[in-house]
Amino acid sequence: MTRLPMNQLRLPSPLQSVRRRVLGWIGAMLFVAAWYLAAQAVMDLLFEVKPGPDAFRTDLIAHLVIGALLYGMSSSITRFALGTAALLTALTLGNALKMSILGGPLMPDDFVAAKNMFLLLDGWQLAGAALMVAVPAILLWWMIAWRRAWSWVNLGVVALAVGLLVAFPEPTSLALDKQFGNSVWNQRGNFEARGLPLQLLQEGVRSRARREPTPTHGEVEEALARLGASAPSELVKVAASARPGRNLHMIVLESFWDPMLLDASELSADPLDPAFRELWAAAGHAHGLAPVFGGYTANTEFEILCGFPVERDNVFFEGGLRNEAPCLPRHLASAGYRSFASHPNAASFWNRVNAYRRIGFDTYWSDGDFDLDDMNKGFLSDASLYRQVLDRLGPQLHGPTPVFNYVLTYFGHLPYPLNAQRPTVIRAAEGHETVEAYANTLYYKSRELMDFLRELRRRDPDGLIVLFGDHLPALGNQFGGFRESGLLASSRAEFTDTMFRTLVATPLILIDGRRGVVKTGDLPFYQLPGLLLRLLGDARPSMMTLTAPEPGLPSIRPLPGMHFIGDGVSLTTCRDPADHVAACEASTARLTALRVIARDIFGGAQHALRRLEPTPGFRAAASAPLPDALKPRL
Repeated sequence: MTRLPMNQLRLPSPLQSVRRRVLGWIGAMLFVAAWYLAAQAVMDLLFEVKPGPDAFRTDLIAHLVIGALLYGMSSSITRFALGTAALLTALTLGNALKMSILGGPLMPDDFVAAKNMFLLLDGWQLAGAALMVAVPAILLWWMIAWRRAWSWVNLGVVALAVGLLVAFPEPTSLALDKQFGNSVWNQRGNFEARGLPLQLLQEGVRSRARREPTPTHGEVEEALARLGASAPSELVKVAASARPGRNLHMIVLESFWDPMLLDASELSADPLDPAFRELWAAAGHAHGLAPVFGGYTANTEFEILCGFPVERDNVFFEGGLRNEAPCLPRHLASAGYRSFASHPNAASFWNRVNAYRRIGFDTYWSDGDFDLDDMNKGFLSDASLYRQVLDRLGPQLHGPTPVFNYVLTYFGHLPYPLNAQRPTVIRAAEGHETVEAYANTLYYKSRELMDFLRELRRRDPDGLIVLFGDHLPALGNQFGGFRESGLLASSRAEFTDTMFRTLVATPLILIDGRRGVVKTGDLPFYQLPGLLLRLLGDARPSMMTLTAPEPGLPSIRPLPGMHFIGDGVSLTTCRDPADHVAACEASTARLTALRVIARDIFGGAQHALRRLEPTPGFRAAASAPLPDALKPRL
């Protein structure tokens, strides 16, 4: 082989190398800008989701910064384009889907809870969700030039930035809020004013900054005093009698609501069983007020089982419930009850295995414990669930041991599928297909409920029965379905006071054995356990009495960053710290005290329980391992 003389070799000059690198950077940034413009147009077209006009420049710059960091680690412009497009598309699409269904943008906690979402999906939806995670991860790994020093420099810059944010979250959070603003109750507005990268950064830093130390004994005492429990004798009473003995049945109905309020959908018939209508009318058309809309059932569960409000946009079962606590199942266990939780979903969804154990359930029946014989795609029908629960508990309803029967249905979840045995019987106006699917689901769901209720009351005429929807259904983009009928606006920023109540109000029926239906009025769900204990005749001290409804006082329904107060006639919404209305100041002080006590009981040293524990041996009983026969079945 002939070797060329050194002076004939064509080596790139330093100027050519610089030019090539500059052109590469320009090409990379132009690619990010082009992707950004196309992605925002598509998300706006498909989901009506996009940053506001004032945020456009800032959001574009944020995407360019991300692109610059990624390009600095990439091995080629082609790999950079593929990896970056996959990552940004997955985040943007995930954000648009959440905003269109639930009305709020992606939050840092969503990444922690993402594993639960996979348990809800099957078929092409599960495959699509898996691809949204796997494809960006694989392409990013493939994109990075691992052997190049500059890649490690960029990774070091990212690690340093994350470390500084973790070390100094509070000043960073304050600086970002000052620069870009913040509204705790209107996260959609935050996204529109910031864009997605800054939304995730700002809320991630805030989440880190608001981690509070567990309350001290003095802080708990002060909170109890603020709630009117300053003297121990007011909370700890000797109650040798008043030991409840009736069975308690709690039926939580997935996405159960009244579709006839959707007048714009022009439903061809009333989906709800006439027998349910009659029973609900006897209850005064009472409503339970949930802490969530369209999802996050576990937060409703926490409130109805533990008696404390959820105020933040994350799942309390996932991170807030760290201690074993005397919630309703454990409190009733100390009176001799056995408690059963039934939910035909994956056992671990929303951390229910650990959460149910910590609040005192003896037995947990999940999907693996039921015969999945009547499926609507991935959801066991309510008829089958009710039948199997009655088959198991029927012999115990008249035994010497009272029963707490907790049933959380699964049928009725988005996208509201039906099987061949449940044909469509309700029609809706053109363009209201999701409402039509939901209405037909409610047609069957309400009838299966009433069949079960008749049989349950026949078998257990003295039982205390409470049933309610866990939250409103998700019916379309930007509160679609509700918006067309004027029930909700397209954004929380445009909600009237009444709309905030509509957002969380689901049908509530309470049947006090042979005495019949109880008119509870509108009841925030966290006040339900205290009311149930009173109806059971259980006057023993309990943490749930702190939040029980008090005659003559309006109820308080907290939501993330705000709360509203209502007495069934008037409604006051406290959205901003500047709301110095007397009612808002008093309710805010009460919620602050409840927050301190909740942190103490569910994640702290449990100072409050020294006053509230029903028996001196509670702590030993609470920490003792369950007998094998009573452990949750998975």
